[in-house]
This record gives sequence, C-alpha cells and structure tokens, in this order.
Amino acid sequence: MEVRAITRNIRMSAQKMREVTRQIHGLNAVQAQAILAAVPRKSAFWVAKTLKSAIANAENNNNLKAETLRVKAALTGTGRTIKRFIPKARGSAGPILKRSCNVTIVLSDE
Repeated sequence: MEVRAITRNIRMSAQKMREVTRQIHGLNAVQAQAILAAVPRKSAFWVAKTLKSAIANAENNNNLKAETLRVKAALTGTGRTIKRFIPKARGSAGPILKRSCNVTIVLSDE
C-alpha cells in the first residue's frame, strides 16, 4: 500500500530541496527521520515535516506501522515563481525570481 504527503509552495528553490530529498530516497522511514534531524539545512526541516505527515497518514488512515514503511519516492518539483524587478543603471530594470517548490514523499510497506 502506498501513502503520500505533499507540501506545496515552499519558498526555496527546488535545486536546494533536491539535495536533501536524494539523501532519504529508498531508506526506512524511521532511518530517514533520524538522518533529516541531523542535516543542518533549512530544506531538511521541510522534508522532515512532509515525511512526518506521510507517516501520520499511513498510521491513521491505513493502520500501518512506521517501522515497516520505506521511502519509495522523494520528489521535488518547481512551484510558482514570484517575479520582482529592481532598478538598474540608465533607467532599466533587472528581474528577480523568487522561486518556490513542492515536495512529495511516497511511502510504501512493500
């Protein structure tokens, strides 16, 4: 049985988030939580929060144990980009792209 949790529109680029999601792909869910607790990055907080939500979904909705779950997929996609402009020389404007991302974690008991 597969269980998933999605966190959307996190104000961080998907590239920074992928560095953390690659570390937990294929691990046991309890081991993944322990690894994320030791990673000193802002993205690790959001991945851990999504993983905790996926484990809670499995326990409450499907009566699965956290010890039997594995991280089948840990995906990061781009979210919406907020566009801002900053004044530049000679009356022109330079773009600033404030990126966001979506994190999807799929757990499986197989």
